[in-house]
Amino acid sequence: MFKKIIKGNKKPSKSETHDPSSYGYGQPGTRNSGAVSANVVVNHASRYGPAASGTNAVGAAGITALPPSGTIEPLPSFRDVPVSERQTLFLRKLQVCCFQFDFSDTLKNPREKEIKRQSLLELVDFIQSGSGKITETCQEEMIKMVSVNIFRCLPPASHENTGQENTDPEEEELYLEPSWPHLQLVYELLLRYIVSSDTDTKVAKRYIDHSFVLKLLDLFDSEDPREREYLKNSLHRIYGKFMVHRPFIRKAINNIFYRFIYETERHSGVAELLEILGSIINGFALPMKEEHKLFLVRALIPLHKPKPIAVYHQQLSYCITQFVEKDYKLADTVVRGLLKYWPVTNCQKEVLFLGELEEVLEATQAAEFQRCMVPLFRQIARCLNSSHFQVAERALFLWNNEHIVSLIAQNRNVILPIIFEALEMNIQNHWNQAVHGLTVNVRKMFSEMDAELFEECQRQLAEKEARAREVVEQRELTWKKLADAAAQRGEEDMVTS
Repeated sequence: MFKKIIKGNKKPSKSETHDPSSYGYGQPGTRNSGAVSANVVVNHASRYGPAASGTNAVGAAGITALPPSGTIEPLPSFRDVPVSERQTLFLRKLQVCCFQFDFSDTLKNPREKEIKRQSLLELVDFIQSGSGKITETCQEEMIKMVSVNIFRCLPPASHENTGQENTDPEEEELYLEPSWPHLQLVYELLLRYIVSSDTDTKVAKRYIDHSFVLKLLDLFDSEDPREREYLKNSLHRIYGKFMVHRPFIRKAINNIFYRFIYETERHSGVAELLEILGSIINGFALPMKEEHKLFLVRALIPLHKPKPIAVYHQQLSYCITQFVEKDYKLADTVVRGLLKYWPVTNCQKEVLFLGELEEVLEATQAAEFQRCMVPLFRQIARCLNSSHFQVAERALFLWNNEHIVSLIAQNRNVILPIIFEALEMNIQNHWNQAVHGLTVNVRKMFSEMDAELFEECQRQLAEKEARAREVVEQRELTWKKLADAAAQRGEEDMVTS
């Protein structure tokens, strides 16, 4: 028992002094909490946690309660004090900005809210103007203030409030953070600090550490698009400026994707994270590391599986295409990955896949195309015969791309026999006139490309149809014989009885 007491009161380690909880505010609750380790294991909590907002402020000794209304007085501007006193004034303004207010009631503390807003504006202007290099103490206190304001308990998502599970994320009501008038300025201050030429990364990385980055990543699940936009810009700048954090950020984003794909299929910030990754992939050096190829196979390609893909497909398609443009040998892997997750009953998703497929094929070289063309055009043949006209139309639009047509022409001996029957079925049976017209054009293109092959395919199809008719006739004849035999047996039984 005595040993437990001793252990419980041990002196905090140096690494613990940089944890936000040592500054007087705890883990940010909900989806913004996580354990940081070398393996970047993120332990997400639920949205329902102790509210991070309240009447708290961070002072020299930690959090202090908001004084009664009227006791917070506006501080002088930086222009009105001597240069020697600006660092002290900077700290005082940071202390004022640590106070939290209830924005659900617009009539509550209006004066104090305005004082904080003006203080934040002045802090942003001070950092942006570069009128003075801030000390390490000021940098540390500023990151504390930013953490107190942005790391908070996110409200329950709309589907969590209603208990609905199958709602379309695009149809959900847009949630806007009530405290945005203050939050926006806090994010702006953080962004200006990161991009400032006066910011020394060797000093800043002590405060913008792995714990800070991980909590910043968890905030991407905010439903407010304005907040996600600031988070995207901030994280992108952190990735660019703090090279030491790059592997950690990539691995943490991987974990967010894994949880989204295999557990929740719910995350508000997938599009923004993919947008950051688009720039990161664009900067990958060649030859590409095995780590990056694994990221493509294990995270990006499986992102085609979740139902809400329409929300982030544009960014995902860009990332996938970047990989193929960087390393053409990945084209076969990407195409087969798309075929693996090809939708069966979701026609709108199928249209998205066909659009992405065209972009990938445009960056594909002949050798890689030959590796995947057989399963690829079997799927395209199924799309050509889709009763949903948009799917059939989008598949036929592939023949409008000159590069794809050239690949098809080089391998027409393999491709035309696969899709010929689908083309003929469209001409004979498809209900949509636009699809019918496009099919006629594609058929004509093949006949002009190789008349001998085209005639051979016609002959083979005629033989196949003849054999099918023979099978049908044989089946009908067999059933007739069975029926006659049964009738004759019935007559014999009647005679004997």
